[in-house]
Amino acid sequence: MNRFAKSWASAAVSLAVGIALLFGLPGVMDDYTLIEVTIYAVMSILGVSLAFIWGFGGILCFGQAAFFGLGSYTYAIAVMNMGDSTVPFLLAIVVPALFAALLGYVIFYGRLSDVYMGVITLTVTLILFNLINSTAGPEWRIGSAPLGGFNGIPAIPTLNWPGQQDEVLTPKDLFYVTFTCLLLVYLGLRVLIASKIGRVIVAAKENEQRVLLLGYDARVYKLLCFTLGGAIAGLAGCLFANWGAFTSPTIFGLAQSAQIIIWVIVGGLGTLVGPIVGCVAIQWLTSQIGTQQAFNANLVLGAILVVFVLLVPRGIVPTLGDLIDMAWRRWRKAPAHTPKVAIPAAAATETAP
Repeated sequence: MNRFAKSWASAAVSLAVGIALLFGLPGVMDDYTLIEVTIYAVMSILGVSLAFIWGFGGILCFGQAAFFGLGSYTYAIAVMNMGDSTVPFLLAIVVPALFAALLGYVIFYGRLSDVYMGVITLTVTLILFNLINSTAGPEWRIGSAPLGGFNGIPAIPTLNWPGQQDEVLTPKDLFYVTFTCLLLVYLGLRVLIASKIGRVIVAAKENEQRVLLLGYDARVYKLLCFTLGGAIAGLAGCLFANWGAFTSPTIFGLAQSAQIIIWVIVGGLGTLVGPIVGCVAIQWLTSQIGTQQAFNANLVLGAILVVFVLLVPRGIVPTLGDLIDMAWRRWRKAPAHTPKVAIPAAAATETAP
C-alpha cells in the first residue's frame, strides 16, 4: 500500500470512528458526561487549528489563543446585542479570520523570520489579555454587552436554531453541533491538504525557495493557511462560549497558548488526528489532577512536554503508526511454515556415512 492510499485509509478510519462516536456516545452517556465530552471536542477543534498551520504550513504560532478568545468574545458581544445567534455565530468565525489575515499580512509580507513570528503572535495574545482584563468598569461595554474585565462575560445566550430565537440548543444538541463541526473541520482540512493548494502549502513549508522558483508566491499560501487556522480557532472560541455560557480574559492567557502547543506535540506534529488525541489525553489528565489536588497541573504538563520532546519526539499517533507498520511488514515477510517431509528408510540408509 503506497503512502497516498495509507493516508486516505487512515482518514476513512478516523471519520468512521468519529461518526460512530457522534451517534453512539449520547446513547450511553448521561448529560453531565456528555457535557464533559463536548468541551473535549471544542478544544480538539482548537488543537486542529494549530496542527494545520504548524504541522502542514510550518508556521509556529504562539498566539493561537488570540483567535480563540476573539471568537469567544465576538460571539458573546454580538449575541447579547442581536438576540438571534445565527449572525453572531458567523461573526465569531469571520472576525478572527480577518484579524489573522491582517496579522499574517504584516508578518509574511514584511518577510519576518520564524523567530519573530512566534514573538509577535505571543505578544499580540498578551496585549489582548491585558486589554480585555482592564475593562472592569461599567463604562466598558459594547452596546448592551458589558465586557466585565477580569470577571468576564457571564450568562451568554446559547445557540438557537437559525431564525428561531426561543428554541435554544440543549446540551445534547450542542454536543451534536460541536462534534459535527469537529468532523467537518477534519474532513475539510484533509481535502484541502490533498488539493493543489494544500500541496503548495506543504511544499512552502519544506522548501520555500523552491516554491518561489516554480512560480508560486509562498506568502499567499502561508497567509491563506494562517487565516484559515484563525477562522477554525474562532469557531472553537464560539463553541466554548456556548458550552459554559461564559467567557473571560483567561482564554487569552499564556497558559492557554502553551496548552495548545503541548496538545500538538504530544499527539503528533504533522497529523490532524494526533492533536485530537493529545488534547483529549491532556485535558482528561488535567481534570483528574485538579480533582485530586495532589500535584500541580502546570508542573505535570511541563514534565509531559519534556518527556515527549526527548523520548517521543514524533508524538503518540505517528509513533503508534510506525509500530503498526513495522509489525505489519514483519508479518508479511515472515517465512511460511513448511511441513516436514518424511525421508524413506532406504534413502536414509544410502545417505548415511
